[in-house]
Amino acid sequence: MTVSKPRRSPKPPERQRDAERTRKLILDAAVAEFAAHGYAGARITAIAKRAGVNQQLISYYFDGKEGLFRAMSDSWGERASKLVEPGTPLSEQLRRYVLEALENRDGMRLLAWGGLEYTGPETDPDQAPRAERLAESVADIRARQAAGALPREMDPACLTVMLMAAAMAPVTLPHVIAGVCGDDPQSPEFIERFADQLALLVRRLGLDSDGPV
Repeated sequence: MTVSKPRRSPKPPERQRDAERTRKLILDAAVAEFAAHGYAGARITAIAKRAGVNQQLISYYFDGKEGLFRAMSDSWGERASKLVEPGTPLSEQLRRYVLEALENRDGMRLLAWGGLEYTGPETDPDQAPRAERLAESVADIRARQAAGALPREMDPACLTVMLMAAAMAPVTLPHVIAGVCGDDPQSPEFIERFADQLALLVRRLGLDSDGPV
């Protein structure tokens, strides 16, 4: 007769690693699902299936769909802070954001979906955190304006939005790029060239700390 050994309960560090692994699986699956279908079209059942986990775990770890979306926003905020360290010239900031189309295309698609679905603040779970993240960029441009690098009539907030829209063009306007530039908008060669061109434009506008080129 074979006596089975009692099942060992995971130790606290093992449970912590399992929880972190499960959260990451869910977050990765959520980014893919939200990027493909937007916030309104994404389904928790589909996210659970992509992640290979029980649907109840999404409620357990993230308290549902909105909590999951906010967790993704927090993750992007952490990534953005590492992507552009304090003191990075604006031209290099935008260059790196364009290059995100190579590393994090789903994240940029998710931001675009948010705009397409937007009908007011109540439909935008990421509005406050995103506004806080972008406030620093607006302040940087306003400081350059105060130093005389930009005309007084130029609105720093509007300019920030324009530059952000330009950085997202390889993801949001691939059909226009294919027609106007004659390039594959997803190719690394085009994205790198576009990133360099946007950085050049920003330097020509005199928005870097070293002034106009």
